[in-house]
Amino acid sequence: MSNEQYRVDLLKQQLTFSAAHFITFNGNICERLHGHNYRVRCEIVGDLDENGYVVDFIALRDSISRIVGSLDHRVLLPTQHSTIQVTIEDQEVTAKFEDKRWVFPIEDCQLLPIANTTAELLAKYIADQLLVAADWKHPGLKKLLVGVDENEDQWGIFEVVL
Repeated sequence: MSNEQYRVDLLKQQLTFSAAHFITFNGNICERLHGHNYRVRCEIVGDLDENGYVVDFIALRDSISRIVGSLDHRVLLPTQHSTIQVTIEDQEVTAKFEDKRWVFPIEDCQLLPIANTTAELLAKYIADQLLVAADWKHPGLKKLLVGVDENEDQWGIFEVVL
């Protein structure tokens, strides 16, 4: 048995998105709505396939690009937050937190099944979406790591053993 392992790391200029969000912390503190130019990176550990790849870079890049594209130029809203209420009515999305209320056109929003729009939970969301996409995977994959940079090398990272 060998201690060797293969990995690929993908960090491309096109794996970026711009989005608005706000987060809550310490129970009742809510940031102002603001935006970031996010970057996404992905690391995969696994066995080599019949082509000598851990993963096809192009297929992986294209899968991540589709996910990132769904987040680009959107207001990111968490649907599983315990105190943020998100509702849809008449092509509008309303988000409420205590005495704050925001209303957005539905086409400007991406509702995410996460508890807060932190970089860490965005990384998990992207990883979960990536694992659903089958066009880049093979059976020898062992680990997936997704990182989301929200502010010039402030990374939230999610890692899962496959």
